Amino acid sequence: YPRVRLIQHAVNGGYGAAIKTGFKAAQGEYLAFLDADGTYPPEHLPNLYRALIDQQADLVIGSRMAGASTEMPFVRRVGNMIFARLVSLLGRQYVSDSASGLRLFRREILAQLYPLPDGLNFTPVMSTRAVHEHLKIIEVAVPYKERIGRSKLNVVRDGVRFTNSIVWTVLSYNPVRVFGLLGMGLMGLAFLFGVRLLIERVQGITQLDAFGVFSVYAMLVLSVSGVSLFVLGVTFNYLISLLQNRPVRQGLFGKPLFKVPLEQRFGWLGLFAVIAGIAIGGLIWATGYPIERLWLYLLVSALLILSGLQLIIAWLLVKVLSEVKQREVKVQEDLAGSEVKSNR
Repeated sequence: YPRVRLIQHAVNGGYGAAIKTGFKAAQGEYLAFLDADGTYPPEHLPNLYRALIDQQADLVIGSRMAGASTEMPFVRRVGNMIFARLVSLLGRQYVSDSASGLRLFRREILAQLYPLPDGLNFTPVMSTRAVHEHLKIIEVAVPYKERIGRSKLNVVRDGVRFTNSIVWTVLSYNPVRVFGLLGMGLMGLAFLFGVRLLIERVQGITQLDAFGVFSVYAMLVLSVSGVSLFVLGVTFNYLISLLQNRPVRQGLFGKPLFKVPLEQRFGWLGLFAVIAGIAIGGLIWATGYPIERLWLYLLVSALLILSGLQLIIAWLLVKVLSEVKQREVKVQEDLAGSEVKSNR
C-alpha cells in the first residue's frame, strides 16, 4: 500500500502516545483512528465521515453502546456505561461510549483536545475535553467484536485510572461541577439527619441515644463540609477563569439559576446566617432552660454561624479574584478612553 506509512517507536510509549504520533505525521484535513486488534470495523469509517459532514460535527465517535451488535464482555460493558454516564453527568452532554477506540474529527480542533495522556485513558480524556470545549459531538452505532487473545486492559486498575482521568480533566474546566455536586450530596445527607433530630425533638425526646448523638455529630460535620466543598468549587472556577483567561463558568447545572450569580450573594447570605446563629444562641442563653431541652437549637446556631463564616470567606475570595480578572479589561478601557480624549 504505497500511501500507507509505518511509524514505529523505539520504545513502547503507550496507546495514547502511538495515536498522537499518528496525528503529528498525518497531513489530511480530517483525522481518524481505530484500534488495530480487529475489534472495530474499519469499513464503517465512511459512515463516520458522512455523519460528520452531514451534521457539521467536530467529532464523531463510533459507539459500541448505541444498539449495534456487540461481543463486549459484560463486566467491560458495565464499566463503559459507568464511564459514559460520568462524562455525561459532569459535562451536561450525553455520550454513550466515552472510551470508544474508533473516532474521526476535524484536524482544526486538535489544539482544543490537547493535552491528552499517553496511556489507555487517552479516549475518555478526549471525550471529556471535547464535551467541556463545547465541540459538537455525534455518535454512530458500530458493531464490536471481542479481540482474539488476552486484552491488556485491567478492569480494576484501568477503571480507577479512567475515573481519575475524567474527574481531574473536569476539575481543570469546571470545578464547581464536581465539588458542587459533592457538597450538595453531603448537605442532603445532613438534611436527612436533621429531619430525624427534628422529629425526635417534636416528640419531646430530650435524652439522645447513641444514634441520636451520632446524628448530631454527622449533621454538623456533613453540613459544614458540604458548604465548604461548594464554595471551594466556586472559588476554583474563578481561579481557572483567571489563569486561562476565559469567562467564569456560571451555574452548577450549566445555566445560572439567578440573574445575579449566587456567589455574588455569598456575603449577604453569610452575614444573615451568622447574625441568625448568634441571635438563636443569645435567645437560648436568655431562656435559662436546662441544656437537655436546648440541644437542637444550639446545633442550629452552630451550623448557621459556621456556614455563614464559610460563605463570607468565599465571598471575599471571589470578590478579590473578580477584581483581578477585571483589571486588564478596565486598563484597556481606560487606555482607549485616553486615546479618544487625546484625539479630540
